[in-house]
This record gives sequence, C-alpha cells and structure tokens, in this order.
Amino acid sequence: MTATDSALTALSQGWCALSLLHGRIESHIERALQAGHGLSVREFSLLDVLSRQHNGPGGHLRMHQVADSVLLSQSATTRLVSRLEDRGLLSRYLCDTDRRGIYTDVSEAGLALLAAARPTNDTALREALDEAARNPQLAPLVAVVENSGPAAV
Repeated sequence: MTATDSALTALSQGWCALSLLHGRIESHIERALQAGHGLSVREFSLLDVLSRQHNGPGGHLRMHQVADSVLLSQSATTRLVSRLEDRGLLSRYLCDTDRRGIYTDVSEAGLALLAAARPTNDTALREALDEAARNPQLAPLVAVVENSGPAAV
C-alpha cells in the first residue's frame, strides 16, 4: 500500500464515520418527531426554515432557495410543501413584484406544531449525540459538532 492509498483509505473511513453519525442522528430524531408530532425530519426542517422568513427586503425565500436550505431537489421540496399545505401547515402565494415567483409562509397551525416539536427535536439531537459520543470512532466527530455552534465561531 502506498502513502496515497493510506491517505485515501483514511479519508474514506472518515467519510464513512461522518455518514454513520449523520444517519444515526437523523433516524433518532425522525423516530422522536414522528412519534410525538407526526412530522418527519424533512418536514420539521422545512417548517423551521420557512418560519425564519420576514417581511423585509429579501425576507422571503423562493422555492429553489428553500430547496437549498433543506437539502432537497426543487421538485422534492415542492412535493413536501404541497403535503404540508394540504395539512394546513403552510400557504403559498404569488410574489407581488414578480408574478413568476411563489412564496410560502408557515400558517398559525404550522407555527404551533413547530413550537411543540422543537423541544422534541432538540432532546432527540442531544440523545443521539450523547449515544454517538460513546463510540470511539464517532466521538471526535461529535466533539466537532458540539464545538461548532454560534458560540464557538
């Protein structure tokens, strides 16, 4: 094995560990949100992103910006928005200045569900990180996640 092979193997192992950590966290949060609130991780993320919009300049996101924020394709994001709109959690409307643009707002019911689900999300995240920290392969990644918040920047 050459030095390059060793470096690539280490890189691959690091990527696998990161992927494992992400998967464990996401599945733990998914179970908690589904059980407690009937929400998926993606639905929670979408409500969270859209709830942060404001009425000032640049305060509303277009669908492609929303898709980028929730790490989905634009078509998958549109389907997700439609499902949440059907549940009365979102509403869509045309942009006043560009009739081609469609904006999405969280309804009062969506805001209430998001507020109720946020502690569940936060608790599940903490639990998943605590569990992963006990795994020697994942512990260094957990430390990076824990030290990368706003206070650490």
